[in-house]
Amino acid sequence: RESVSLDPITASIYRRTAVDWRDARVGTSLAPAERLAAAFDDIPAAPVLDVGCGPGLLIPELPGTVIGLDPVAEMLQLLPDHAPGAVPVRAAADGLPFATESIAGALGIKVYVHVDRPLLPMALAELHRVVKVGGPIELQFFAGDQDLTPLETDPMGGRRFTGWRPDFLRTVVEGAGFDIEALTIREGDQVGVIDITARRALTLPDIIGPGMRLLICGLNPSVYSAETLVGFGRPGNRFWPAALDAGIATVNREPRHALAHHGMGMTDLVKRATPRADELTTDEYRTGLARVEQLCAWLRPEAVCFVGLAGWRAAADRTATPGWQESDLGGSPVYVMPSTSGLNAHSSLADLTDHLRHAATGPQ
Repeated sequence: RESVSLDPITASIYRRTAVDWRDARVGTSLAPAERLAAAFDDIPAAPVLDVGCGPGLLIPELPGTVIGLDPVAEMLQLLPDHAPGAVPVRAAADGLPFATESIAGALGIKVYVHVDRPLLPMALAELHRVVKVGGPIELQFFAGDQDLTPLETDPMGGRRFTGWRPDFLRTVVEGAGFDIEALTIREGDQVGVIDITARRALTLPDIIGPGMRLLICGLNPSVYSAETLVGFGRPGNRFWPAALDAGIATVNREPRHALAHHGMGMTDLVKRATPRADELTTDEYRTGLARVEQLCAWLRPEAVCFVGLAGWRAAADRTATPGWQESDLGGSPVYVMPSTSGLNAHSSLADLTDHLRHAATGPQ
């Protein structure tokens, strides 16, 4: 299918100029692929994925079976010339056609630079979904602070690129569920290049994007939720029954559907997965609140709802009670509600449903 996340103007240019682009890139640095290969102790049993592989110039450096994925058919037609053993797959970075945790590790070199910045979290959430826990990844982005802007020095003319502040890019990549081992900035041919070496963490990726009606913020993922990739996924948790009753979701335990069809995003105050939320520290809550504030200032959800009072009390207001709060977060009104855990016997399903309904309605 056509890519949702890859800029269509840029994709059309690649379709017309695939051979010229390949010829201009022959001799490009193999360092990212070499770093990824070195991250494996042995030949990986599962395939390695090259997202946005183009003609496959980096694939010969990768170990084991390699999947070359690109949304541009004209690029994949060149793959046998450079990586005859690679498996070609035409697909978009935001809709990877692979089973959960079926990929050993991944390379994403200057492909996400063509993704509109508000769409990057969901593209990276797809990468998080398919890569095995602990699997290594190598990513490259451009430094800057712009959304899909042409570069005057672009030799192909007309392609559009995004640029990121390194500190904020770190926030987005970590929010997508990756532990960053190294983030470096270096001079490139046209703009600064940000290299990221990371591993897929046992956590939930942010399910967020533009136009959110409501951003749900949990305390932190349980290990069960991190393993199943469903927030509030533990049996007995009443979040999803309450969300369905409140009308902010219509498909049970499907956060991606809720974002796409109802504008309900999901994140966590702390990304670290634990068996119990009481293992978290006040410093973790406060650091996490600053991260969520950045997301709200960037994507401007109509409201943000904190599920569980402990996090908001620890990070923002120790006397907070359920309901709308006096302070906002990054410009978004804040609603705080009780925990939906089955251990919270003080709140019935009807009470929790009412809280979510009020949060979705917005402050009156």
